[in-house]
Amino acid sequence: MSKRDPIVAIGLAMAFGLFGLTFRGPRARFWERMTLTGFVLGNMALASDAELRRLRFRERDVALGLLSAVGLYAIFQAGDRMARTVMPKGSQEIGDIYALRSLRPKPEIATRLATVIGPAEELFWRGFVQRRVGATGAVLAYGGAHLVTGNATLIGAATVAGLYWGVLRAIGMSMPALITSHVAWDIWIFLLAPTEPERDPESG
Repeated sequence: MSKRDPIVAIGLAMAFGLFGLTFRGPRARFWERMTLTGFVLGNMALASDAELRRLRFRERDVALGLLSAVGLYAIFQAGDRMARTVMPKGSQEIGDIYALRSLRPKPEIATRLATVIGPAEELFWRGFVQRRVGATGAVLAYGGAHLVTGNATLIGAATVAGLYWGVLRAIGMSMPALITSHVAWDIWIFLLAPTEPERDPESG
């Protein structure tokens, strides 16, 4: 057992607990809870790792991040069609995910994703967890943290995204590039070019 194991255990326990509160709490305040979760986990990662506190974004990082976001978006376009065809509740579960965008104004959601949620997920899962337990462990933990949602499509999507970014990190992609990728992908697939047209809030 590594001397870092207690830190990882504490971090993962916090993550699973916060994800439970985020996804099981009152739906109307989902974005407030998700932002708080990101704030707590992101700051834990920064407090635990001096290297993460020294990150600097270069033009190359931004370019690589944007290119990798395009790749993941293409994967999810294919995965969306497959989920709707193969999974009995695929269409309903995808609709439930996208219904969350009706809870707050889009500019506010984009700001939360870009400044807290997206960066924090990379700092914590790839920067903090993966560095200590490896890519496989981080992917399993990231997917496992989403089990509380009870949404099989979301669990699968989180696992695929975690695997994608985890592999990129394992082969040497920088944290600034991964943060750029995560933020760009979040905003693109959720707000700008979703795989499902926006629904009437009253139906969600």
